[in-house]
Amino acid sequence: MDLEFDKKHIWHPYTSMVKPLPCYPVESANGVRIKLQNGPELIDGMSSWWCAIHGYNHPVLNEALVEQSKKMSHVMFGGLTHEPAIGLCKKLVKMTHPELERVFLADSGSVAVEVALKMSIQYFYSLGKKDKKEFLTIKRGYHGDTFGAMSVCDPTNSMHSLYTGYMAINHFAKAPSSGFHDEWDESDIDDFQRILEQNDKSIAGVILEPILQGAGGMKTYHPTFLKKVRALCDKHDVLLILDEIATGFGRTGKLFAYEHADVVPDIMCVGKALTGGYMTLSAVITTAKVAHTLSSGSPGCLMHGPTFMGNPLACHVAEKSLELIEMGEWTTQVPRIEKCLSDHLLPLKKSASHSVRDVRVIGAVGVVEMAENVDVASCQKVFVDMGVWIRPFGPLIYIMPPFVISDKDLLSLIDAIKKVVLKIEKSSL
Repeated sequence: MDLEFDKKHIWHPYTSMVKPLPCYPVESANGVRIKLQNGPELIDGMSSWWCAIHGYNHPVLNEALVEQSKKMSHVMFGGLTHEPAIGLCKKLVKMTHPELERVFLADSGSVAVEVALKMSIQYFYSLGKKDKKEFLTIKRGYHGDTFGAMSVCDPTNSMHSLYTGYMAINHFAKAPSSGFHDEWDESDIDDFQRILEQNDKSIAGVILEPILQGAGGMKTYHPTFLKKVRALCDKHDVLLILDEIATGFGRTGKLFAYEHADVVPDIMCVGKALTGGYMTLSAVITTAKVAHTLSSGSPGCLMHGPTFMGNPLACHVAEKSLELIEMGEWTTQVPRIEKCLSDHLLPLKKSASHSVRDVRVIGAVGVVEMAENVDVASCQKVFVDMGVWIRPFGPLIYIMPPFVISDKDLLSLIDAIKKVVLKIEKSSL
């Protein structure tokens, strides 16, 4: 493998072309292990950015990929349809709340968010409310790297602040202080409510990552906050968009994170685990009311049509991935992972109190927030030397392992985190 070519010519995500972070050459992956070329196998703690929930090289998903490729890899979705798309959308409609029944298939999570924002604006345009073109969210959020998605990411605390002035200007409320496991603080909704009341004539939608914020800081918040947001959206004629791209399909302990609060969004975005990490695919699922209202006004259709929309390969693999979810093993796997993380990771909050700001666990997510940003390259090398794949960012050392991970492998990940945190505590890393 020509790593020098890679280093010189290939741009990897969130890294510099002048001083790039090290890249480790992967030869293959199977189950929960990533095999490095001429090197060790690493226990995967990241599910390849949270999508490979069934592990790698899964026989069911492999078979689906081969089976569909023999029929057709791709066909345009404009004016044509096919069984993989129909089968997938049937499952999405069945798995989500009964009110969520219209499905738009997109390419990636960021594109799904773009579509959801466009839907919201066009919904109100069709109702003659042409001034409703803005969005409200909470600080520390993250919804993707395209411009529409960036406009609803935290403009101060995110990686996108340098684009301020080019992006649309939206509204950002104070993030709730009450975590998922904390006692609800009634004042947490005050700033959000104030902004919505003052701007409901211009706000088309509220967009949130339900219960767990992802790349913006891996923070959790109380389900009551989501309940109150839903009520305020109803009161002020604003659509509620839930970004379940990271949280959907069991990651937080519920099939979808909105179930923790027993609410229903008007629009929901899913992606990542949708195909089990095999193909890029996302979906935007709406209520009939949103779809019908949007389609009844000018121009009478949603002006969005990705080239690879409804890609048959991706749809068929996603359908089989959802069949694996429907089997229900995740309902025992995720609680088992959560208990192990709670038993063995949470104690770090006390044992390394100087270097650790917080430790959070929800479902199959374990987060250690350090007091300061970590040296990603140094930490990653130590993790690789210990035989695990964990990629920190900012002050966060976290794991979101495949659901199929064994207790033994999970404990290896946790032990590696403890050792790295101890090194940081002793200022030797």
